[in-house]
Amino acid sequence: MQLNSTLILTAPPAHSRAALRFGLPVAHAAYRVGGGPHLFRANMPISVRGGLMALDCVGFDGRGEAGPFCQEVLRECSARGYDGILCDFEGRPMPLLTEIVRTLAGLTQKRGWPLYVTETYGGYADSAKVLISSALSGGSLAQRLAEAAQRYGQGRVALAIERVAEDFYLPSPSGQGQPLSQEELRRLMDERSPSIFFSTELCAHYFTYMSRENGAHFVLFDDAGSIRKKLQVARGLGIRQAVLSYPQVEDLMEDILAAP
Repeated sequence: MQLNSTLILTAPPAHSRAALRFGLPVAHAAYRVGGGPHLFRANMPISVRGGLMALDCVGFDGRGEAGPFCQEVLRECSARGYDGILCDFEGRPMPLLTEIVRTLAGLTQKRGWPLYVTETYGGYADSAKVLISSALSGGSLAQRLAEAAQRYGQGRVALAIERVAEDFYLPSPSGQGQPLSQEELRRLMDERSPSIFFSTELCAHYFTYMSRENGAHFVLFDDAGSIRKKLQVARGLGIRQAVLSYPQVEDLMEDILAAP
């Protein structure tokens, strides 16, 4: 690998073995903050060990105590040989999740493990790495990362790469597009045969087309080259850690890791 970046792949249990073949650290997305709170886990292959625990909070009601839950997390990490935790907590901050992040920050720091948190929780744990999403519909990725580095410290910022494929109506005052599957994107490109351009600000490819039904469209999408460019922009700012969702980039991994 010639990227000079530390890449972590997040992968659900069904993809864990495939993700491991690239020799990169894998954050196993098999865990959830459940009611109580207790650590809920999906079935993992017994042979899968090492890497990081990836933990989400989908459906969590926000009630309970942080201490016992964090001890459950540590016991599972010990059983599986994990040496890092990624808290993929989306949505507005919950007081209990904030306390969990604070507690895990202390526990992981004592063990020399990395802790990754979403930007929503970045201000609650000074030792945690803060995940900054690469997905933008406007502005500049370089500026976004530079501002994050100034706020949290260069060494605390990690790039969370989200593979973009979105179709925007023009004008788009909300900045929200219609997500496209890769199959839908390919079909649209086959039908329209558009001229494709590259946005250096967004680090993504784009094209435009006209529809008889609803007028002008702007389509933004990533490929291996644009993802490599995002990593290059981050490196230029001294940000050398990045997280990728393996199912999103499964078909691009060889090209992402290839020498330029």
